[in-house]
Amino acid sequence: MQTQNQGSALGGTRLTMVPVEEFDPELRELVKADERTPLELGLLRVHAHRPSHAKAIVGLHAALWTDRLLPDRLLELVRLRIAFFNQCRTCMAVRYPGAIEDGLTEDLVCSLEKPHEATNLSAAERAAIRYGELLATDHLAINDDVYDDLRLHFTEEQIVELGAYSAFCVGFGRLGATWNMIEELPERFHEGDVATPWGGEAIALT
Repeated sequence: MQTQNQGSALGGTRLTMVPVEEFDPELRELVKADERTPLELGLLRVHAHRPSHAKAIVGLHAALWTDRLLPDRLLELVRLRIAFFNQCRTCMAVRYPGAIEDGLTEDLVCSLEKPHEATNLSAAERAAIRYGELLATDHLAINDDVYDDLRLHFTEEQIVELGAYSAFCVGFGRLGATWNMIEELPERFHEGDVATPWGGEAIALT
C-alpha cells in the first residue's frame, strides 16, 4: 500500500483497512456493515482493528448524531469548519443526509470560508461555528465572553451538546487526517497542501 507522497499527490491510506467480512461479528451487525458502502463505513474500517474500541466509538457517534437538541444544519456547519482546520479530507468531502434535509446547501458551505462575515448564517450558527473553530485552533481562548455569547442563543444543555460534538470532531478528525483515507474521495481532495470543504464536488451520504 502506497504511503509516500509523489509530487503533489498525497498517497493513500497509511493503515490497512479491515475488510467487512473480517469485522468482529458484533461490530459488523451493530453498524449493518453489509448494507453500507465503503465510504459510509469510513474510518470505521481502520478502527475495526480494535473491535471493543470501535463499538464504543460507534455508540458515542450514534448518541451525538441521533440524540440531538441542536439542528442538524448547525452541527454540520460546525463539523465542516472544524474539518477545515483539521485538514481531514474525508470529513470535508462528505455531507450527512440529516443536514441536507435540514436545509444545508453548498452555498451555505461556501459561507464557511469567512463565516463571521456571512449574511446567510444565523447569529446562532455564527456563534456555534466560532466556538468549534476556537476548540480546533486555540481552545484556551474560549473564555467567559465566548460562553456568554453562546448563552444568548443556546441552553446549557445545548452548549454541552455542542461541546461534546465539537470535541468528537476535533479529536477523531485529526486522527482521520493522519490516516489519509482519500482514495474514494473526489479528485480535488487528492492533491494540494490545503483542502477546503467549500468550492467543489462533495459526497452526500445516504
